[in-house]
Amino acid sequence: MSRITQAFNKLKKAGRKALIPYIMSGDPSLEDTKRFIADLDEAGADIIELGVPFSDPLADGPTIQRAHERALQRGTTLRKVLTFVREIRQTSQIPLILMTYYNPVFKFGIEAFVKEAVSAGVDGVIIPDLIPDEAEDFIKLARQHKLDTIFLLAPTSTPDRIKKVVKASTGFIYYVSITGITGAKLTVGDPMKDTLTSIKSNTDKPIAVGFGISNPEEAAEVAKLADGVIVGSAIVRLIAEGKDIKDFVRSIKESLELKG
Repeated sequence: MSRITQAFNKLKKAGRKALIPYIMSGDPSLEDTKRFIADLDEAGADIIELGVPFSDPLADGPTIQRAHERALQRGTTLRKVLTFVREIRQTSQIPLILMTYYNPVFKFGIEAFVKEAVSAGVDGVIIPDLIPDEAEDFIKLARQHKLDTIFLLAPTSTPDRIKKVVKASTGFIYYVSITGITGAKLTVGDPMKDTLTSIKSNTDKPIAVGFGISNPEEAAEVAKLADGVIVGSAIVRLIAEGKDIKDFVRSIKESLELKG
């Protein structure tokens, strides 16, 4: 059982929801990222999503795109991120997910990437531009080496797409709350509720909602519908402004504890 599954099982037994913050590896440096991981853990994060910088991050909005650029300027690469995770594992066992794009993985070598990621201590991966229909080899290798594969669903997902993503996903299912890019405006309405209901009718795997969640009130609303809440752009923005992230993340965590 992966660390991600263990975390969700523990939270479910306690009647709580997962807080999954996102930060960009290497923004502004890997040494800072190490400090941020400790801060997030202390503030109540249950799982941490680490971005891997890429030159063409199509799924990300302006805030995270700029984080990609800053990390690339500092020389952050996929290989360096994997080495960094290995170092983190010397002091922390919090579940870690890499969010990367397929191009760096393909260039690294799919099998080499999966083996290196697992060896370093990565628990799961999100590759937004890799869909289940085209991920057969990746999924097979990930299953063999016990690396969780987390795929995305959206308000526009068809019943057929939901079934494919449910089958391909391990760890949890990532529900994109809006049609668009990260950091856009969140609306918690019937389309989200209807799609989440449809997903739940197809699986008992955990569902975490991301994209557009920027404050405790929104996090609390989403937590009523899902098993976890992913917060990215709001945290990345604080980092870019040189502000402390602990109080903000702690406020999100507290809102999840007070859900409903």
